[in-house]
Amino acid sequence: MFHYLKYFLFHAIGLLAAAAMFLGSDWIIYGLISIFGGYIVLDAVLGDDTTTPDFKHPGILTAQLWLALPLLSLIVFAYFWQVSAGDLFGLGEMLTSLTGYDVLAAKAEGSWVSDLCALLMTGLMIGMVGTITGHELTHRTWDPTSMFIGRWLLAFSFDVAFAVEHVYGHHRYVSTKHDPATAPRGRNVYFHVLASTIKGNISALKLEAERLRKMGHNPLSIRNSVLRGYGMSAIIVALAYLAGGIETMLMFIGAGLFGKALLEIVNYMEHYGMVRNPELPVQPRHSWNTNKRFSSWTMFNLTRHSHHHAHGEVPYQDLRPYPEAPTMINGYLTTIVVAMIPPLWHYLMTPKVLEWDEKYASDEEKVLAAEANRISGIKALTERG
Repeated sequence: MFHYLKYFLFHAIGLLAAAAMFLGSDWIIYGLISIFGGYIVLDAVLGDDTTTPDFKHPGILTAQLWLALPLLSLIVFAYFWQVSAGDLFGLGEMLTSLTGYDVLAAKAEGSWVSDLCALLMTGLMIGMVGTITGHELTHRTWDPTSMFIGRWLLAFSFDVAFAVEHVYGHHRYVSTKHDPATAPRGRNVYFHVLASTIKGNISALKLEAERLRKMGHNPLSIRNSVLRGYGMSAIIVALAYLAGGIETMLMFIGAGLFGKALLEIVNYMEHYGMVRNPELPVQPRHSWNTNKRFSSWTMFNLTRHSHHHAHGEVPYQDLRPYPEAPTMINGYLTTIVVAMIPPLWHYLMTPKVLEWDEKYASDEEKVLAAEANRISGIKALTERG
């Protein structure tokens, strides 16, 4: 039973974020610090999880994924309410009456700092509750319910195109020059966020147009799932406008873009500096892996990325830890923070990349790695060649 319950930590963190949003003012700041700090500390002290339980009731695990959509909707609604000028649907008055805590007064006391923290926390939840779960669900191309829920989860970060590009592009070309999401050696994370976003959307549009043409359909039609995805995101933006006007709409766009940026930072972390012949199968060595316990339990084993890319059809609960695979710096949020400080990132990752060349690369990949080192702009890599 414990192995089912541990994944509900994901939902508990989402509810914590929603509660902080309704409590308002300083509670939003405390909530953001608690979530970020909690991940960093707990990943550091709880160690690794390399267990591989045998789950006999996978339906429970799928339901946990589906619950992400109402959970994220609650968080984003709380955000709309918090940053809008009025009391949306009279919710503040109702909560004050039920709890005795004056949420309207707390909302009025909010500052630009609490508003910024609200944006960052909502973006973080869009990235975690939305993108992580949307990623898992849109891999289940055989299940229309999972695809429907997964695509709506991705719509909050303006990234329904991910459901096409990731499954049919990224998984095919990962760790090669053809993959927008794979960061070459020496690349700055902030440039990667922009480049991967633009090239990923172009790739998704090309892949979807190719699929529709093969079926005899016009790509510029309602059958185009990427274009429909843009429309889904536009609906959420319109709801933000209806909830609180231009200001609320812009605040939501900011949170959604931050959630999308987090995805691209994660892509940066997961495959930075990897090289591969695109004609050969993807192996566990072509992804940076981590088995940090808290990240694994609260991110549906996204951490077990080496197995995920070697066998993309395997559901999250059956992913194996591959402790012998290349290992990223730490847990996910810790590594995100490091990635956002480029000098620290290159200081810590350059030795790991060189170790990958020596320990994991095939003879052919050693040649590709030497060329990647030569053009990396990182002194320790160019000297190694």
